Amino acid sequence: MVKYSTKQFDMIRNFMSSINLRNFSKLLATLVTSILFTVIPNISSAQFGIVDPKEQQLEEAVGKVGQTLFNINKYYLDTVNFKGISEELVKSVIAKLDPHSSYISAEDVKAMNEPLEGNFDGIGVEFALINDTLTIQATVPGGPSEKVGIKAGDKIVKVDGEIIAGTGLTIERVHKYLRGPKGTKVTVGVVRKGSDAQNIDFVITRDKIPLNSVDAAYEIEPGILYIKLSRFAATSYQEIMKFILTHQGERNGLILDLRGNGGGYLLAALQIANEFLDQGQLMLYTEGRTVRRMSEYANGRGLLTDIPVVVLIDENSASASEIVSGAIQDWDRGTIVGRRSFGKGLVQQQFDLFDGSQLRLTVARYHTPSGRVIQSPYEQGKAEDYYKAFYDRYEKGETFSKDSIHFPDSLKFKTLRLGRTVYGGGGIMPDLFIPADTSHYTPFFGEIVRKGLLADFVNSYVDNNREQLQKRYKTSSQFIASFDVTPKLFDQFLALCKSKGVEPVGQALEISGPELKKYIKAYIIRNLFDFNEYIRFLNTDDIEVEKALEIVKGH
Repeated sequence: MVKYSTKQFDMIRNFMSSINLRNFSKLLATLVTSILFTVIPNISSAQFGIVDPKEQQLEEAVGKVGQTLFNINKYYLDTVNFKGISEELVKSVIAKLDPHSSYISAEDVKAMNEPLEGNFDGIGVEFALINDTLTIQATVPGGPSEKVGIKAGDKIVKVDGEIIAGTGLTIERVHKYLRGPKGTKVTVGVVRKGSDAQNIDFVITRDKIPLNSVDAAYEIEPGILYIKLSRFAATSYQEIMKFILTHQGERNGLILDLRGNGGGYLLAALQIANEFLDQGQLMLYTEGRTVRRMSEYANGRGLLTDIPVVVLIDENSASASEIVSGAIQDWDRGTIVGRRSFGKGLVQQQFDLFDGSQLRLTVARYHTPSGRVIQSPYEQGKAEDYYKAFYDRYEKGETFSKDSIHFPDSLKFKTLRLGRTVYGGGGIMPDLFIPADTSHYTPFFGEIVRKGLLADFVNSYVDNNREQLQKRYKTSSQFIASFDVTPKLFDQFLALCKSKGVEPVGQALEISGPELKKYIKAYIIRNLFDFNEYIRFLNTDDIEVEKALEIVKGH
């Protein structure tokens, strides 16, 4: 019988029980070497009185992979890229799990985290690529570019002496030029209309640039607040409360727009849900195979516990959006309006690997306070079928008719105050269903959107007319009241579309024309003013916002 030293045994056991697999390659090499030196083809945990079959399966699997890599390295004809092999191996394993577990390479980790962390290091501008030239749309108030005098309409043609205009610019290249560590400097060459100088150089010191998750926040009617949240970022709660606290007068209600919000940080969702619920009310709980039940309760210090609230959701609202809307619905705290949400209710835990890459493994399920499972059904290793089922909802008519949605009686739950029937088994079903409005849609409209022709046209139009537009329209309200998309302007837009091979067929212009004119005006508002005013304008004829306002005012 082969005897193992205590040190060898501890090393093997620690490796098998390790979750984050830190320094994987070194541990694997040591393990394989131990196997080979003791001339044992497989390690059997039964030799040590361990009978857990899953532990034994894990040991055998790791041993098999280790032996395979060792033999390839020692005996294979050619040299092998073991880094590439390990990447593909991990990806293949993760693909056999649930649809939301994932592997993220070291290169992608930073890019994935940035939108949720709430800021990045850069020069603080919004820009568009117009005629292959980086054109400033707006500067971040108080940001590095505004401080040195960069203005909307400026064209950055050089960066650190390198000419970038007319070189096939991409968004990714622009980010590489302008982003960088806080405190570093970049010199940009600017062409400005009305300036005698051929080229104006600005030296900009990069700094932290806030990346807001609140797309729009304004008083839609006296005392009634509207907030559109694009994602649940690290700064979301602070952004929302900063807006709430600026309205210290009478609060008659709140519309929280989570349409298209795919989720984000759980903590942000809990902080926001807490503002609406009374002390001790359950906000959600999680359970998993190896994760004990974890329950989260409201602390009773919320500022919005006694005002009418409506939450807007749609088929693209997921995860943290479903946690907030589920908690509000289960406690009969407000009204959920829109369409059934996506149904992502799995808890991912992040495990950092030694090379900077990450595993995000599903470890538990989210449950709403009434016990509903948010997650839509899935089969392991069949992520394509899972996402296809989401698109099948559209084919079945769910986007347009509540009657097309059927839940078995086993998925019925009761709300915790009024005992209303709600359903589990995939997403949050709204209290008031509003079908999607596709009355304006034609293939002509769809192609314009896909090719980005609205943005191209408006960016060019505002770039050529910014100065006179700003002189004529001092405020967005003034612009909305008096600016019209004239037949001449619309013809210019259609001419651009035609030059790109996009032309209306049949009644396409009659059906889609009014909507296209509305979005031309909306895009000009976004370009001249800001995204808040853009959303405010679009909301003026948004049926879901109108219904939410009606509900709030009816309380």
